[in-house]
Amino acid sequence: MPTTHAPATDPDQLVPAAEQSAVRTLLRLWPYVRPVRARWAGAAAVAVVASCLSLVFPIVLKWIVDGPVTDHDPGGVWLGAGMLLALGVTEALLFGLRRWLVARPLASVEAAMRGDLYRHLQRLPVAFHDRWASGQLLSRGTTDLMVVRMFLAFPLTFLIVNGVTIVAGFVLLIAQDWGLGLVLLAPALPLMVLCYRFESKYASAARRAQDQVGDLTTVVEESVLGIRIIKGFGRHRSQARAFRDLSRMLRGTELTKARLLAGILGVITLLPEMALGAALVLGSVQVADGKLSAGTLVAFLSTALALRWPIDSIGFLLAMSQEAATATRRFFEVMDEPEESEGGSAAGAPATEDGADGLRFEGVRFRYPDAPDASEPVLERIDLHVRSGETMALVGATGCGKTTLTALVPRLHELTDGRITLDGRDIGSMEREELRTLVSVAFEEPTLFSASVAENVLMGAVEADAAQLDRALGVAQAGFVQALPDAAGTQVGEQGLSLSGGQRQRLALARAVVGSPRFLVLDDPLSALDVHTEALVEAALREVLAASTALVVAHRPSTVLLADRVALLSGGRITAVGTHQELLRANAEYRHLMSGADLEREDDGPHGPEGKGTR
Repeated sequence: MPTTHAPATDPDQLVPAAEQSAVRTLLRLWPYVRPVRARWAGAAAVAVVASCLSLVFPIVLKWIVDGPVTDHDPGGVWLGAGMLLALGVTEALLFGLRRWLVARPLASVEAAMRGDLYRHLQRLPVAFHDRWASGQLLSRGTTDLMVVRMFLAFPLTFLIVNGVTIVAGFVLLIAQDWGLGLVLLAPALPLMVLCYRFESKYASAARRAQDQVGDLTTVVEESVLGIRIIKGFGRHRSQARAFRDLSRMLRGTELTKARLLAGILGVITLLPEMALGAALVLGSVQVADGKLSAGTLVAFLSTALALRWPIDSIGFLLAMSQEAATATRRFFEVMDEPEESEGGSAAGAPATEDGADGLRFEGVRFRYPDAPDASEPVLERIDLHVRSGETMALVGATGCGKTTLTALVPRLHELTDGRITLDGRDIGSMEREELRTLVSVAFEEPTLFSASVAENVLMGAVEADAAQLDRALGVAQAGFVQALPDAAGTQVGEQGLSLSGGQRQRLALARAVVGSPRFLVLDDPLSALDVHTEALVEAALREVLAASTALVVAHRPSTVLLADRVALLSGGRITAVGTHQELLRANAEYRHLMSGADLEREDDGPHGPEGKGTR
């Protein structure tokens, strides 16, 4: 369990946030907003009407002051008061209607985006998941999408509403007294310059904050999943220190955002207030000189006060818009990643060459996508034929690429060069769904999900019935399932950690064999079993292997004896193929491996699966 975590390094961070158009980024949300555009536009229109109603209040006040008040008419004052009350109630009802109009549609927009993100993640290649920290993906699917929904519901609407209100309000101010109106307009230019500078700085800080949230999420997730390691090695203090360091970094970024927002809000409040004060003094002098009626001054000041909220909110709206643009950009960083390529039109075409059956590797070469260009390939010119119905054991030293080679068969990784065929059909031209129906895999590290035993096993063949489930559990010698509280219906918990390592591995093996697959790939499937259980599983597994074409990664002589032939992988190449006895007699490296001098678990090196969580 690592105790330090480097900040995320997204590809997008190579381009300064200030150089990217927030408007252009937010326009990418249009396909999701389009289905609800009518209700959203209706809500915006209702909000514009409600906001503009506030500008009618000063007109009514002017009529009251210059009319009933000047004429000492109490009835007229009550009439004016009733008009103001009616306007207030109408405004409140319209704003309530706006919220009702957008609540459900925008929740559906967020749900659609989250659903698309999840589906896309399932279709991205394994190499993508090896590079990206899971916490970064989690934060994009939760926090970022919540920010986008809030932007569509509030800032986007009120950027329009407040813009219309400010323009209409200044038209009224100019109409009432153009001189005083120009005084209030004086701060407009410096405010626009300051807002432009604020946007660029705030966008950069918002991006850092949201990336740091992803890093923090990763630390929490790793700490929860690895709690046994942390407790077992007494590393809780170092993990707490790593969490605290990232929390402080995030706190510092959030304080930077707060300082930027406080600065722009202070300026946005101060300059208009100074202009309003100047207009009040000038207006009072004009009233005293008889050049302006008291009602007009009251209406002018009331209109200016009605514009305070639309102007004061500019800072908040710009900040929320930048955060939404950053969240949208982070969402589309993932969505823009290319999905796994599907097979071509030749998927169903059988090979024409004679004897092209079983599983063949022909000139296979593989380098991990994120490996340096100058590095050596993990696999180089692999030529291997597993005959139909044959079981081939794959043996090699730690780190030689055995797990990588088995991952190529179900196309978890794409070949760099060469081809692999199943019964003469190139897997590169097959639909992935068909390919993964033909090929069943048991990985070296057994992974279970928060589901029942039966659901975990039947992931290998969803159409399998209860008899096939029982048969698969029998092959894997998973009789312990019957002793569980609800037998096969027992929930195994997150990662299956409520079970022992050997129990998890047996369920993973049952998942691989439940559908009686045509091709079977087993990556050291018995490593966590005791000697007696291993012998029982091997005896039951022979029957399954007899009906399949199988490639089995083996570290133990007992596992090798399950195979008809053995392939030795060394230096990224197949250096020998033969029976167990033949290789023992003729190959010194094989004898050395079978002597027990190198029985460590598989590790494909720095670019393999251990790279998960680095970006």
